[in-house]
Amino acid sequence: MRGRALLALLPWLSGAVAAAGVEVVGDAIPQPLDGLAGDALRGRAIVASRQQGLCLLCHSAPIPEERFQGTLAPSLAGAGARWSAGQLRLKLADGRRLNPDSIMPAYYSEEGLQQVGRAWQGRTLFTAQQLEDVLAYLLSLKD
Repeated sequence: MRGRALLALLPWLSGAVAAAGVEVVGDAIPQPLDGLAGDALRGRAIVASRQQGLCLLCHSAPIPEERFQGTLAPSLAGAGARWSAGQLRLKLADGRRLNPDSIMPAYYSEEGLQQVGRAWQGRTLFTAQQLEDVLAYLLSLKD
Protein backbone atom coordinates (compact mmCIF):
# COMPACT_ATOMS: atom_id res chain seq x y z
CA MET A 1 0.00 0.00 0.00
CA ARG A 2 2.85 2.38 0.79
CA GLY A 3 4.21 2.06 -2.77
CA ARG A 4 0.81 3.02 -4.16
CA ALA A 5 0.67 6.05 -1.88
CA LEU A 6 4.07 7.18 -3.16
CA LEU A 7 3.00 6.64 -6.76
CA ALA A 8 -0.06 8.80 -6.14
CA LEU A 9 2.26 11.62 -5.08
CA LEU A 10 4.47 11.44 -8.18
CA PRO A 11 2.57 14.10 -10.15
CA TRP A 12 3.07 16.45 -7.20
CA LEU A 13 6.74 15.54 -7.03
CA SER A 14 7.42 16.23 -10.70
CA GLY A 15 8.38 19.74 -11.66
CA ALA A 16 11.06 22.16 -10.62
CA VAL A 17 12.56 22.98 -7.26
CA ALA A 18 11.34 26.51 -7.80
CA ALA A 19 14.10 28.86 -6.74
CA ALA A 20 16.88 26.71 -8.10
CA GLY A 21 15.27 25.93 -11.47
CA VAL A 22 16.10 22.25 -11.05
CA GLU A 23 14.00 19.60 -12.82
CA VAL A 24 12.51 16.94 -10.54
CA VAL A 25 11.52 13.65 -12.17
CA GLY A 26 9.52 11.34 -9.90
CA ASP A 27 11.43 11.04 -6.64
CA ALA A 28 14.75 12.31 -8.00
CA ILE A 29 16.74 15.10 -9.57
CA PRO A 30 18.49 12.99 -12.21
CA GLN A 31 20.88 15.61 -13.60
CA PRO A 32 23.84 17.12 -11.69
CA LEU A 33 23.21 20.69 -10.62
CA ASP A 34 24.73 23.09 -13.15
CA GLY A 35 26.36 20.06 -14.81
CA LEU A 36 28.92 19.88 -11.99
CA ALA A 37 30.85 16.86 -10.76
CA GLY A 38 31.21 16.43 -7.01
CA ASP A 39 34.31 15.76 -4.96
CA ALA A 40 33.83 13.21 -2.18
CA LEU A 41 36.64 14.60 0.02
CA ARG A 42 35.16 18.09 -0.03
CA GLY A 43 31.74 16.55 0.60
CA ARG A 44 33.01 14.65 3.62
CA ALA A 45 34.40 17.88 5.06
CA ILE A 46 31.02 19.60 4.61
CA VAL A 47 29.15 16.70 6.26
CA ALA A 48 31.60 16.70 9.19
CA SER A 49 31.57 20.49 9.61
CA ARG A 50 29.75 21.91 12.62
CA GLN A 51 29.61 25.29 10.87
CA GLN A 52 28.64 24.41 7.31
CA GLY A 53 26.58 21.27 6.68
CA LEU A 54 25.62 20.53 10.27
CA CYS A 55 24.65 17.04 9.09
CA LEU A 56 25.99 15.35 12.22
CA LEU A 57 23.56 17.21 14.44
CA CYS A 58 20.86 14.78 13.28
CA HIS A 59 22.68 11.99 11.41
CA SER A 60 25.52 9.67 12.30
CA ALA A 61 28.15 8.95 9.68
CA PRO A 62 31.29 6.82 9.33
CA ILE A 63 33.46 9.75 10.42
CA PRO A 64 35.01 8.32 13.60
CA GLU A 65 36.99 11.43 14.51
CA GLU A 66 33.76 13.41 14.94
CA ARG A 67 32.23 12.85 18.36
CA PHE A 68 28.62 13.44 19.38
CA GLN A 69 26.88 12.38 16.20
CA GLY A 70 23.11 12.62 15.91
CA THR A 71 20.46 9.94 16.25
CA LEU A 72 17.36 11.88 15.11
CA ALA A 73 17.69 10.86 11.47
CA PRO A 74 18.93 7.77 9.60
CA SER A 75 22.60 6.94 9.63
CA LEU A 76 24.44 8.07 6.52
CA ALA A 77 26.42 4.81 6.48
CA GLY A 78 25.39 2.88 3.37
CA ALA A 79 23.54 5.85 1.85
CA GLY A 80 25.16 5.19 -1.53
CA ALA A 81 23.76 1.67 -1.53
CA ARG A 82 20.26 2.67 -0.40
CA TRP A 83 19.52 5.54 -2.78
CA SER A 84 20.43 6.58 -6.30
CA ALA A 85 22.33 9.78 -7.06
CA GLY A 86 19.12 11.44 -8.23
CA GLN A 87 17.20 10.43 -5.11
CA LEU A 88 19.93 11.71 -2.81
CA ARG A 89 20.20 14.93 -4.84
CA LEU A 90 16.49 15.61 -4.25
CA LYS A 91 16.74 14.75 -0.54
CA LEU A 92 19.57 17.27 -0.21
CA ALA A 93 18.08 19.96 -2.44
CA ASP A 94 14.64 19.92 -0.83
CA GLY A 95 13.60 16.81 1.09
CA ARG A 96 10.22 18.41 1.79
CA ARG A 97 9.28 17.38 -1.76
CA LEU A 98 9.33 13.78 -0.51
CA ASN A 99 8.21 14.37 3.07
CA PRO A 100 6.49 17.70 3.77
CA ASP A 101 7.00 17.14 7.52
CA SER A 102 10.77 16.67 7.22
CA ILE A 103 12.94 18.63 9.60
CA MET A 104 15.92 18.36 7.24
CA PRO A 105 16.96 21.71 5.80
CA ALA A 106 16.26 22.37 2.14
CA TYR A 107 19.87 22.96 1.12
CA TYR A 108 19.15 24.06 -2.45
CA SER A 109 15.79 25.77 -2.35
CA GLU A 110 14.50 29.21 -1.49
CA GLU A 111 10.83 28.20 -1.68
CA GLY A 112 8.57 27.95 1.36
CA LEU A 113 11.24 28.84 3.91
CA GLN A 114 10.26 30.60 7.13
CA GLN A 115 12.15 32.96 9.40
CA VAL A 116 15.07 33.33 7.02
CA GLY A 117 17.80 35.63 8.30
CA ARG A 118 18.47 38.73 6.26
CA ALA A 119 21.91 37.47 5.19
CA TRP A 120 20.35 34.28 3.77
CA GLN A 121 17.35 35.77 1.95
CA GLY A 122 17.47 35.00 -1.76
CA ARG A 123 20.26 32.44 -1.26
CA THR A 124 20.42 28.69 -0.91
CA LEU A 125 22.23 27.07 2.03
CA PHE A 126 24.53 25.13 -0.31
CA THR A 127 25.90 26.19 -3.65
CA ALA A 128 25.39 23.74 -6.50
CA GLN A 129 29.03 22.67 -6.09
CA GLN A 130 28.67 22.06 -2.36
CA LEU A 131 25.55 19.96 -2.90
CA GLU A 132 27.27 17.88 -5.58
CA ASP A 133 30.29 17.43 -3.28
CA VAL A 134 28.11 16.16 -0.41
CA LEU A 135 26.33 13.91 -2.89
CA ALA A 136 29.65 12.45 -4.10
CA TYR A 137 30.56 11.66 -0.49
CA LEU A 138 27.20 10.05 0.26
CA LEU A 139 27.42 7.95 -2.90
CA SER A 140 30.82 6.67 -1.73
CA LEU A 141 29.19 5.24 1.42
CA LYS A 142 28.26 1.74 0.23
CA ASP A 143 28.57 -0.17 3.54
